[in-house]
Amino acid sequence: MQINPKLIKNQFEKSMDKYNENAVVQQISAEKLAEQTAIIRKDFINILELGSGTGLLTKELIKKVNFKSYTANDLIDKSQKYLKDILPEFTFLCGNAQRIKPAKKMDLIISNAMFQWFNDLEKVSIHYKNILNKDGILAFSTFSPENFHEIKELTGLSLEYKPLDKIKNIFEENYETLYTEEFSHTLTFSNPLELLAHMKSTGVNSLTAQHWTFKEVKEFCDNYKSRYPQITLTYSPIIFICRKI
Repeated sequence: MQINPKLIKNQFEKSMDKYNENAVVQQISAEKLAEQTAIIRKDFINILELGSGTGLLTKELIKKVNFKSYTANDLIDKSQKYLKDILPEFTFLCGNAQRIKPAKKMDLIISNAMFQWFNDLEKVSIHYKNILNKDGILAFSTFSPENFHEIKELTGLSLEYKPLDKIKNIFEENYETLYTEEFSHTLTFSNPLELLAHMKSTGVNSLTAQHWTFKEVKEFCDNYKSRYPQITLTYSPIIFICRKI
């Protein structure tokens, strides 16, 4: 599936104000990512966060590592509003993270729950290598092919999530793998409409530009209740941390 950055931007922009209260799994990933990064290395000069959004990762990271300069990036300019409540000083680069060109080399590039939106992970891995200083760290969370398996089985809609071994293969030419983790977290909802509202509030409806009719929504809800009576939605995050070689 070719991913449309404009669609992603529009959907996340609409959902930002409700994002934190619904981003349960993204919060867990942010905590794990920040903690494991700090275990590997605690002191940095220049940090670049990609897809800063509402600052979930930012809050966790600044509690655990030391730095002199913090640069944040997001497709949505509104992200700055959230970061101003978290960081006393930072540089903000608005735009597509796949083409970002910061003014200085970075010691850490970090991102939470965003790499699954990239169309060309191989190209991105080389681009970030050129941004990192020698022995710089690249740390990110993404999702495995098991992510939202209920939605995929029911509708056929899914991003092309890469398995951990494929991610390792992509990055091993230019990076040394330092830490990996896969875990699963299942959410339960009262009804399928609540599940859809959750997905909309976390920007996940960026999967498709298609607007469902009332009939299609009802059909989805009926089928979901029949197939998954507990109304579950499974997240399958991956944590990946590597060092430039």
